[in-house]
Amino acid sequence: MRVEVLYFDGCPKHAPTVERVKQIAVDLGLQVGVEAMPVTSLNEAQRLSFLGSPTVRVNGVDIDPSPRERTNYGLSCRVYPGVSGLPPDELIIAALQAPAQPA
Repeated sequence: MRVEVLYFDGCPKHAPTVERVKQIAVDLGLQVGVEAMPVTSLNEAQRLSFLGSPTVRVNGVDIDPSPRERTNYGLSCRVYPGVSGLPPDELIIAALQAPAQPA
């Protein structure tokens, strides 16, 4: 399982998101590495389909299914429903427990 947290430099939410994803994985009994991936340019944001910082992906799939049709990629902060800037635990748990897909 590949877990990534994409972010832009200076995002105050990326480190807490990385730590939260790691803790949830431990709580679920999973041994996974969490890779923090900086996004440094608009071109890179577009290439990576980066919807804002922080973005969590499991096996290349965004944990939040609601914005998958969006195309407004860029170096911006990401807002998740119900939580200011941090992905909800429920989305992280569901993504980590999803059937394995090739990375």
